[in-house]
Amino acid sequence: MRRNKRQAHAVSTQAGEQTSAESWGTGRAVARIPRVRGGGTHRSGQGAFGNMCRGGRMYAPLKVWRKWHRKINLKQRRYALVSAIAATGVPSLVLARGHAIETVPEVPLVLSDKIQDLKKTKEAVAVLRKVGAWNDILKVYASKHTRAGVGKMRNRRTVTKRGPVIIYDKDNGVKKAFRNIPGVSLLSVERLNLLRLAPGGHVGRFVIWTESALAKLDALYGTWSKKSQLKTDFNLPQPMMTNSDLGRLLKAFEIQSVLRAPIKRQARRKVKKNPLKNIGLLARLNPYAAVQKRQTLLTQLKGRRTGTTAETKAAARKARSHASLRAKRLSGVNLVKKTKTSTTKTGKQATKTTSKTTVKSS
Repeated sequence: MRRNKRQAHAVSTQAGEQTSAESWGTGRAVARIPRVRGGGTHRSGQGAFGNMCRGGRMYAPLKVWRKWHRKINLKQRRYALVSAIAATGVPSLVLARGHAIETVPEVPLVLSDKIQDLKKTKEAVAVLRKVGAWNDILKVYASKHTRAGVGKMRNRRTVTKRGPVIIYDKDNGVKKAFRNIPGVSLLSVERLNLLRLAPGGHVGRFVIWTESALAKLDALYGTWSKKSQLKTDFNLPQPMMTNSDLGRLLKAFEIQSVLRAPIKRQARRKVKKNPLKNIGLLARLNPYAAVQKRQTLLTQLKGRRTGTTAETKAAARKARSHASLRAKRLSGVNLVKKTKTSTTKTGKQATKTTSKTTVKSS
């Protein structure tokens, strides 16, 4: 509904395009954006037309034929209005919206029709002080601050929070009495405004009713069983739940008796471990793994103490083999070395030849 207050506005159709610019094309190592023609000035050669260029047009220029307003169905608007009226009678919603109603005797606050005859602001202030609603006005005074954005340069420099709403039946001077108090809005009960009862879409504004205005609501909007007398074919929407207290419903014996017991144990995610890196998991899979690992460690430790490690053992084995071969050569023992075995095929006959070489000591 807030969109319906907007006025159509647009930018000039020629803005950003009042120059003779043309693209240079490809092959000149520059972007293909249109560039201003000519020379002798800093403007020549600059990009033009594009929304990324200095002096170019904006992206998607605003048009006056944009869809500025939104049509809302009549019953939908009435449904929202009666919902906002109902929310003004719930103290928790009024407090949640930020109103200071701790000193107010009751919510909704209904006053006598005599306040409709007030004509002076000091009389209105005295009434608000007497009923405990002045704290909400003090909150409005303290909330005045400079608006964020460019609006502060457009004749709307400061903003304040909203105070109470005075809903009356007949204006015998009540508008003049309350209009100069900051934060106070005045509405006729026959012309209620949804944007005043729920500013910003947040229901629960603090409302002060006159006695005759509150009594007129049944004739305006009807009841669940009786239609409105002043509006055609409308009555209050019937709620789907007879009891909307969800917490009380969930704790009822009838619901709790058929529900299972809550699962209080937390299911933790199991981490998959590698048995080759985790000795505890390896011991569960192979109980003998711990013994094998201990033997390996003891063997390595023993080798470090005696100076015989795997590398030294391999070197000693190689040295022994060379020494034994040399000793046999010196002693004159015939050493026989087997050579390769070759197989030749001649037609259907196969002949194997094995050659042996005898090495004699010198």
